[in-house]
Amino acid sequence: MARIGILAGTFMMEKSSLLHGGQREKVHTPYGAACAVVTDRLVFVLRHGADPNHYVLPHLINHPANLRALKDLDVTEVVGVNSTGSLKKNLSPGLLVIPDDFISFAPTPTIADGRPLHITPSLSEMVRGRLVAAAGNAGIPAVDRGVYWQAPGPRLETRTEIRMMAAAADVVGMTMASEAVVACELDLPYASACSVDNYGNG
Repeated sequence: MARIGILAGTFMMEKSSLLHGGQREKVHTPYGAACAVVTDRLVFVLRHGADPNHYVLPHLINHPANLRALKDLDVTEVVGVNSTGSLKKNLSPGLLVIPDDFISFAPTPTIADGRPLHITPSLSEMVRGRLVAAAGNAGIPAVDRGVYWQAPGPRLETRTEIRMMAAAADVVGMTMASEAVVACELDLPYASACSVDNYGNG
């Protein structure tokens, strides 16, 4: 049976009924440990950590450990649930954006360790298509396609940075590009459902 990996924040743990009855596991990988909740069909990894008293800031997330844990737990595809700010007036808070590309000028994490690992990172069209279909079936307003700009965090963006980003991208966040790059390196199909939570500053 196919198993889907989900990378999201702690709010999913609190709100989602999908994980009821799941088994918490600490998964040790060559890149560090990751906290997971495992069910028959889903493996959920807590992006910001499982300790409610210690929130892992976006620039400190161990993406290689999180993605390797999903691979070691036999997932066949990965969905990121990412909070974003809108860079476009027509993308109002409350919408869901299913990006088809991303921009990240800051260094992204990698599993390459002293050996060549040349990839052209991309988002999985297969997983994207399933997300678009699932949103439609659930009656959730979703935008098919868009460009995600990853800011390094943890600070927010300046007004001028937002205006520059808006010329090339649709939403801005701090985690998706890093997850997508490492997923590609591990040969894990990955796509994201981006919730538009607010407008970017400026």
